[in-house]
Amino acid sequence: MRLVIALGGNALLKRGENPTAANQRSNMQSAAAALARACAGKEVAIVHGNGPQVGLLALIAAAYTAVAPYPLDVLNAESQGMIGYVIAQELRNAVAPRGVVCLLTQTLIDASDPAFERPTKLIGPVYASLEEGRRSSPPDWIFAADGKGYRRVVPSPRPAGIVEFDEIDRLVRQGVVTICGGGGGIPVISRQGRLEGVEAVIDKDFTAALLAIELDADRLIILTDVGAVQADWGQPTQRPIATISASGFSADDLAEGSMRPKVEAAVRFVEATGRSAVIGALSDVAAVVGGHAGTTICR
Repeated sequence: MRLVIALGGNALLKRGENPTAANQRSNMQSAAAALARACAGKEVAIVHGNGPQVGLLALIAAAYTAVAPYPLDVLNAESQGMIGYVIAQELRNAVAPRGVVCLLTQTLIDASDPAFERPTKLIGPVYASLEEGRRSSPPDWIFAADGKGYRRVVPSPRPAGIVEFDEIDRLVRQGVVTICGGGGGIPVISRQGRLEGVEAVIDKDFTAALLAIELDADRLIILTDVGAVQADWGQPTQRPIATISASGFSADDLAEGSMRPKVEAAVRFVEATGRSAVIGALSDVAAVVGGHAGTTICR
């Protein structure tokens, strides 16, 4: 069986947790053994998020004013290295005999994507108020509500292609657990045959869906910190959804701030392949991979 697993940022950082290296290491250690067991005997590619980390790197870059801040494409590359290193090392510690590799990955996007006109991707720390966020950051940063707090938002164009796909395909076929497309991939455009980085952060779930389609994966697994997709999110009637039909799904069925992007990515995979996707909790990864927990998205 071939799987593409999208690993949410909660693998390294829980909401509200201090983003120290020690905390990220501890969280990955807790998840690695169960994740490794779920991958046993399967061909696996892992795509991870980077929202908290890339936002923190941007704050660090902005604090040193002797040079221009590094652009988001470079910070995305940095986050791939730092997060991929921790995931790869802890998976090796959990399953030493099996090959694990982290591959720096570039993702092609369309320079005319309307997402550049409407930044929506939440990155970095959560601030208690809009004023606190603005005081703590450069004046041109844009903020949006995230639950009861506020976070920076940046453009999040849809992925159109994966530059290193052939290398990923070869590694996965050889049985190497391949960590790739981290943070949705480093966003690049192709201009007259040359690749150029752009200021954006791509949603890792959409990149995972694209990769799963191109790899002809048997299943797309999206792991997060919630046990299932919830109906009536944030309302007294909130309840888990066991199954979602891709053919009958409308984005309006789920509220903004819910897991709408994850479901949209899963639907894209199901419609392209006819196979199922599952969204569920990292803490219950074995049951989610087996289709016994979480929300299954099917035809």
